[in-house]
Amino acid sequence: MRAVAPGKLILSGEHAVVYGKPALVLAVDRFAQAIITSNSDPRVHFELIDLHESSSVSVEALQELKARLLRDYQLFLNGELNIRQVLVQPFHLFAFLFISFIDSVPLKLDGGIHISLSADIPIGCGMGSSAATLLALLKGLTGFFKIDFKSDDYFAQGVEAEKLQHGRPSGVDPYIALHGGFVRFQNREAERLPVPDVPIHLVHSGRPSSTTGECVEHVARHFADAVIWDDFEFVTLEMQRALLKSDVPEVQRWVRENNKLLTTIGVVPRRVGDFIHNIEVAGGAAKIAGAGSVRGNAAGMVTVFAEQKPQALADRFGFELLNVKGESCGARIV
Repeated sequence: MRAVAPGKLILSGEHAVVYGKPALVLAVDRFAQAIITSNSDPRVHFELIDLHESSSVSVEALQELKARLLRDYQLFLNGELNIRQVLVQPFHLFAFLFISFIDSVPLKLDGGIHISLSADIPIGCGMGSSAATLLALLKGLTGFFKIDFKSDDYFAQGVEAEKLQHGRPSGVDPYIALHGGFVRFQNREAERLPVPDVPIHLVHSGRPSSTTGECVEHVARHFADAVIWDDFEFVTLEMQRALLKSDVPEVQRWVRENNKLLTTIGVVPRRVGDFIHNIEVAGGAAKIAGAGSVRGNAAGMVTVFAEQKPQALADRFGFELLNVKGESCGARIV
């Protein structure tokens, strides 16, 4: 059984979406893939191809792991652990989803399972690679075991697993991985919108030194009750209007305002800010496309709104220009 789910870009509203404000989110044609097969070994075998890691675990050990992860997540909520201390190994995230799925149905495994996970979505760079992989796995599991899941079931289980990695996620990543397309997302509800017809280029500034969860916690410590989230909401709604009209100068105007707000909350590293400044000087606009970073020089993905590809500038900064386009379909069996 093979399933895929798309990655995403947040065009406006990252961080603000955690505080109940809207975000504009576009699924893109980079995918996570899950392949699930039967195995003669009675254990569950996880193969993380991109990380060159594999683990074989019994169902009993998975139950113990789930209990430990839930305890550690509660310690994080209590302020006793950093979110990075909850998931000790990468496969723990997908092991948690697997055993949570088995418990929720519930199912008794008659034999072993082999789960192979891979993606062409850059990891840890604001494109929702974890959520896409979780939803591809979940879609594959329901297909493999012939379980009838509703959209709410997929979303709920995706969010519960994502908490272990991102701490207090908004739910936007699993939603867009599940449904695809372009949406305005707010308070775990979404309004589908036409895919924008404006020139968007994606630049990879490098993997951030801090995780999404760490960025969210940093912002929460300094801006949780700030009025700046109202400013984010205003910018996002204005940007939505401009996108729906395909008004490139207006889109660029609000992208520049968005970048100012993201810089204010401290998630745009100086080198990335310099790159964005150069884009603006050349007549374009740009902003980070995910959580950004509170340490180091990289911030993951930067979306550039300009008529011309910023190839020369990306080369000068040592950044990578990526080709992506909007993806209308979400998680599915292929």
